[in-house]
Amino acid sequence: MSQTPSEIAGLRAALAASEARAEAAESELAQARAVVSTSEAMIKHLRLEIAKLRREQYGRSSERHARLIDQMELQLEELEAAATEDELVAEMVARTTPVAGVPRRRPARKPFPEHLPRERVVIEAPTTCTCCGSDRIVKMGEDGEPLCAIGSRTMASDTLEVIPRQWKVVQTVREKFTCRHCEKISQAPAPFHPTPRGWAGPNLLATILFEKFGQHQPLNRQAERYTREGVELSLSTLADQVGACAAALAPVHALIREHVLNAERLHGDDTTVPLLAKGGTKTARLWTYVRDDRPFAGGAPPAALFHFSRDREMAHPNRHLAGWQGVLQADAYGGYNDLYRDDRDPGPVESALCWSHARRKFFELADIKGNVRKGKPAHDISPVALEAVTRIDALFDVERQINGLDDTS
Repeated sequence: MSQTPSEIAGLRAALAASEARAEAAESELAQARAVVSTSEAMIKHLRLEIAKLRREQYGRSSERHARLIDQMELQLEELEAAATEDELVAEMVARTTPVAGVPRRRPARKPFPEHLPRERVVIEAPTTCTCCGSDRIVKMGEDGEPLCAIGSRTMASDTLEVIPRQWKVVQTVREKFTCRHCEKISQAPAPFHPTPRGWAGPNLLATILFEKFGQHQPLNRQAERYTREGVELSLSTLADQVGACAAALAPVHALIREHVLNAERLHGDDTTVPLLAKGGTKTARLWTYVRDDRPFAGGAPPAALFHFSRDREMAHPNRHLAGWQGVLQADAYGGYNDLYRDDRDPGPVESALCWSHARRKFFELADIKGNVRKGKPAHDISPVALEAVTRIDALFDVERQINGLDDTS
């Protein structure tokens, strides 16, 4: 069947229009995906901030709540990454179609810290005019180079960069000199090493300890990372250095313990910590005793004493506070009861129970929003618990007013 040139031209125009509509639809779809993923990330970010604010307002919550916040942070990380990926795809598609881009709503980024050194990189200026080719050009100012333009918004030209970790071997040489007069040999003393044999420098030791105890990175993972960086350090070698550092820091721990136990008042508490064990993890305990005389206008610096145990037996606080006598503010855990006995040597510890611990249970009974989240009626709360929370909060208000005053104020 033959077709006239006009019909062929009409078909081509219809095909072009169809392809344009398809491209526009594809661009709109990409933009919609970017908006949805960005909105999800923003919602997750706000929920995370609300959870953190509640945690700060009502004190440290249960371990389950802490794990929930960690999980929210992981989900937020994935949503932010997906939102950025969808946004870049939408940006690429929008370049070929007339559909306007949708600017992404981002949480405000803080400026880079002022203490970081600045490296000034100047891009070489042209020697001739880019328009007419004349060499009569004069500098009139400077502009930062845009790093990324999204819609009409342009980011600053400052770029945050990191210098990869560098390993080095420090070779220490002690020169010897002989005296032409008395024939004696003079030599500088050997340098101090934090650990025996001194093959690991102080910065490396601090890194190993911080990664293990501050970042919760087991020694086997550290050894694997060091190997990838070209330095093979076995697990046993790293463990040997951890033990040596513990022995080297024992006098510091003893001084902290002496300072804390010289206080007339202590805050005591324990928290659960996961302990790696064969076949899984066990629940261990981290005991904390805090000396803080600032609420009573005391001049002693605040300090915290930590002890670790594999269980929560009563023997641990008895051993930690052996020989100490004073006021202990703690929860109603029965493991402290031996400290309050009249026949204790050198004498009984005076108990000062913690209102924050007592408030938690009342708050759970009076938490209207918590009942709604659990599917319970909003009005199904305990009036006695609500009154208890109100009165305890009144005590906290009084405490805030007198905090830092001495007994004569």
